[in-house]
Amino acid sequence: MEHNHTQFAALSAPARAPHSVTYLRCKDLVVLDRDPIHKILIAKGELMGEAIICRALEDIAYRLDALQDAVRAHVFDNVEKPAKRIVHVGAQLGLIDVVTSARHVAMAAQQHDGVALSATMARMERAFDIAISEVWRYKDEG
Repeated sequence: MEHNHTQFAALSAPARAPHSVTYLRCKDLVVLDRDPIHKILIAKGELMGEAIICRALEDIAYRLDALQDAVRAHVFDNVEKPAKRIVHVGAQLGLIDVVTSARHVAMAAQQHDGVALSATMARMERAFDIAISEVWRYKDEG
């Protein structure tokens, strides 16, 4: 993980020393287990397999929208169910980072931790965006 340090002067007390803030930038890498996708394509054929994969990715995207609405409305109770659905569907496709971050989203909601929820939601969204590209790249390579 790459990080940068930036100095900020304290706004409330100008006589104090500046505060150091560290920015962490995640590299856009995603862990994808290719076996589930490979098995779907072999078992169902290319056309049917692609349709199944598309429906599963659309289901995750739909659940992400529901999660984003719940997070914006600060309704923690509406987060766990769609997050668990993302875990289930993501596991069927081998989207390891998406599954892991969805579990963390559900945990943050259970703990009513808004900061952790925002951070894990952002991580899950990035992981999903990258995973979509990786799924189709793998399919095109195979």
